[in-house]
Amino acid sequence: MKTIIYTVIAIMSCITIASCDDTTDSIGNSLTDNMDMLKVTTDTFNVATRSIVADSVLSRSTTGYLGKIRDIETGNYITGDFMAQFSTLENYKLPEKDSIVSLQDGEVIADSCSIRLFYTDYYGDSLATMNITAYEMNEPMKEGVKYYSNFDPIAEGLIRNDGMKVNKTYTLTDLSISDEDRADESSYTPNIKINLNKPYTDKNGVTYNNYGTYIMRMYYEDPDRFKNSYNFIHEVCPGFYFKTNDGIGSMAYITVSQLNIYFRYLNDSTYVGTTSFSATEEVLQTTNISNDKQNIADLANDNTCTYLKTPAGIFTEITLPVDEITENHSNDTINTAKISLTRINNNTHDEYSLSAPSTLLMIPKDSLYTFFENGDNVDYKKSFIATYSSSTNQYTFNNISGMITYMADIKKKGLAENSSWLNEHPDWNKVVVIPVSVTTNSSSQIVKIVHDMSLTSTKLVGGSDNPYEPIKINVIYSKFNHE
Repeated sequence: MKTIIYTVIAIMSCITIASCDDTTDSIGNSLTDNMDMLKVTTDTFNVATRSIVADSVLSRSTTGYLGKIRDIETGNYITGDFMAQFSTLENYKLPEKDSIVSLQDGEVIADSCSIRLFYTDYYGDSLATMNITAYEMNEPMKEGVKYYSNFDPIAEGLIRNDGMKVNKTYTLTDLSISDEDRADESSYTPNIKINLNKPYTDKNGVTYNNYGTYIMRMYYEDPDRFKNSYNFIHEVCPGFYFKTNDGIGSMAYITVSQLNIYFRYLNDSTYVGTTSFSATEEVLQTTNISNDKQNIADLANDNTCTYLKTPAGIFTEITLPVDEITENHSNDTINTAKISLTRINNNTHDEYSLSAPSTLLMIPKDSLYTFFENGDNVDYKKSFIATYSSSTNQYTFNNISGMITYMADIKKKGLAENSSWLNEHPDWNKVVVIPVSVTTNSSSQIVKIVHDMSLTSTKLVGGSDNPYEPIKINVIYSKFNHE
């Protein structure tokens, strides 16, 4: 208990006195007596960094990205396409069939059908003319599969070749909406509307006047197809893939995708009915991100800095000087190890310049994929979070001492078991810094971490030809002297 108490006191005093600089060697003398003396020392080491290309990232975001933009700062072109499935409520029901008054030749029909892609934010020019195609999926994307951002349903043969394909030209500012309606949030939510009102032929060769009629008749033939989302996706509607064809200048952040069917039914008097199926967390939604690969490679090869680019662009790799930090300190405790990454401000000051990522995750390089695939959370031992500070223009990881200790331990254990361990594990002392989005609970505790799939970009001080001051890691050690 004494060790813990004195160590905490020493560290807190160190922070208060002279900001823990190189003159802290004698702090222990003021804290303990000669029988139990704590010695605190500090040291600083250079850190090497480089950019690494992130060809793809795990696509687990509930936001779909749709459009194409050009990064003003780097010239990189980024395209976003996405796939959405639609869910249904448990034991979903339509009105009784004999109450439907929307009929054609005595059969139930939908008066109209559409998909609406609601977006809460976007990047770029809202007046840029864009063109997309909504493709009907031939089969659902499989549950339990780890889909990455380079997964293309068209290339993988998941699109129904003879299925519905609807082309849509749009701008993110719909000029047909009045300024009054647009200002009134209760009556207008920004969205891209895709009409599905042309004749539709299903896989059995049956033709309907529109896609909504197909949905309704599938229900009345067998309501069990709608009793849960799994049945609906596998027996009725496997989803749609929305692909950008043409246009450049905007990227919409789609937060809700909704399949809407309109019909009339009788309930004392005639009513206009609407039934909707929405993309929710219960069903799958994936984003396919395409970068200009040559541009990304050229940026990663720029050794005068390192980059952070999302989505699925470039991460920064850090080689931690673990051997230097632990050398001659076998009997010491590493209390803190602090490292700050300084942002290099954009050279351009365009209104469409990409913003810097707000939150970074640091993990061992060998956990680059498994961390996200396993749904891991930050533990401040092998994973750490830092947020961007505009006042310092830095991302600061205040204490990664746990990472240093972990890496030193795995090296020691590995060499004890296998003398060639270092050759087999060349990345043992490397970490990767990754932009992420975090979800917190009511107590501000992080409960979920996913890749940041929004559009961000920044340069950091570093690289093998770094023209700025070297990146440093500041370490505080402590040990007890027994004399």
